[in-house]
Amino acid sequence: MAWVPLRSRATGALCAGTVAAYAAMYVTQPLLPLLSAEFRLAPATAGLSVSAVVLAIAAGSFVAGPLSDAVGRKKVMVGALLLLLLPTLGCAAARSFPELVAMRAVQGLLIPGVTAVAVAWAGDHYAPGQLRTSVGAVIAASVAGGLLGRVASGFAAERGGWRTAFLVSAVITGVGAAGMWRELPRSSPARSPWRGALSGMLGHLGDRRLLGGFGLAFCLFFGFIAIFTYLPFRLAAAPFRLSTQAISSAYLVYLAGIFVSPMAGRLASRVAPERVMLAGLAISSAGVAVTLASSLPVVVAGLLVLVVGMFTAQAIGPSFVNEAATRAKGGANALYLAFYYLGGTLGSWLPGLAWERWGWPGVAASSGAAIGAAALAVWTLCRPVLPRAQRG
Repeated sequence: MAWVPLRSRATGALCAGTVAAYAAMYVTQPLLPLLSAEFRLAPATAGLSVSAVVLAIAAGSFVAGPLSDAVGRKKVMVGALLLLLLPTLGCAAARSFPELVAMRAVQGLLIPGVTAVAVAWAGDHYAPGQLRTSVGAVIAASVAGGLLGRVASGFAAERGGWRTAFLVSAVITGVGAAGMWRELPRSSPARSPWRGALSGMLGHLGDRRLLGGFGLAFCLFFGFIAIFTYLPFRLAAAPFRLSTQAISSAYLVYLAGIFVSPMAGRLASRVAPERVMLAGLAISSAGVAVTLASSLPVVVAGLLVLVVGMFTAQAIGPSFVNEAATRAKGGANALYLAFYYLGGTLGSWLPGLAWERWGWPGVAASSGAAIGAAALAVWTLCRPVLPRAQRG
């Protein structure tokens, strides 16, 4: 198999498809106050428009990864994006909040066709020495997609209502699907029957280092999404009282992740990946603490620090899992994403209860506890397996 150059149209298409998938995921996050007001919902209930898609992504990841091992990565990614157009348009046409949540769940089932497969595709098509750098590029694309979904939806909703945000998302999805279909090399023939691919994925649950990676994924995203899901409620309330467009602009701190992710990938080629992940978690916890300030510029600075730390750790997590897995790599990446979004499901709901009772300090405490648990998982489980002769 010929290796794909890092700077190529195929790499651009892989990143474009990743941007489209992540943009669809986060459309409603800056719109929660609007949805809460229109449908007369409590903040935690409005957060279900995020939780539903995140939980469905976790479930869909269990299928997408093994399916890509069985039938090929490109077929799964392009097909998932094309099908994603339907529930995205369905969200725009939703007549009630339960209907919107149902369409968001269908979106979530399809999104892993890209998010759970892109890193495995990179592992198949980039030279071994380029893997961490290429995965860093994919993670940077996921950051760009999350930023685009949040900011574009806020600007669209400010001008045409929240339904317009989903129409914009559908256009982005269509562009991503077209780019992947046209530019990605054809998938290699199926290498593993479905049943074998599924059993290979489940076998990863017995690997200590992979369990550490999965624990990192769960706790990291719990802590991160807790802050950014309930941030709009804080910024819309006193003393800030920002508009929906201004709240969306706060997500521009995500730009830092686009630059940090590739840098972290390159750093991990010289420093042990566990150390890079722990450093990212330490930076994240500092950022969460800073958001407790009552000054808007200081809060934004804390968000920026949180993004830098989170994407330092997240840029390494998927490649760590891909390298630690000796077989069924699509299944390993799928499990990473499943745990990641299971954490996100709880992180977009439970801190809402903390917000309703304790306000922003409750959300920050929830986030900080999750980040601490992520550090414990990396410290205790992700260390290298020593040769038998070196064991005490």
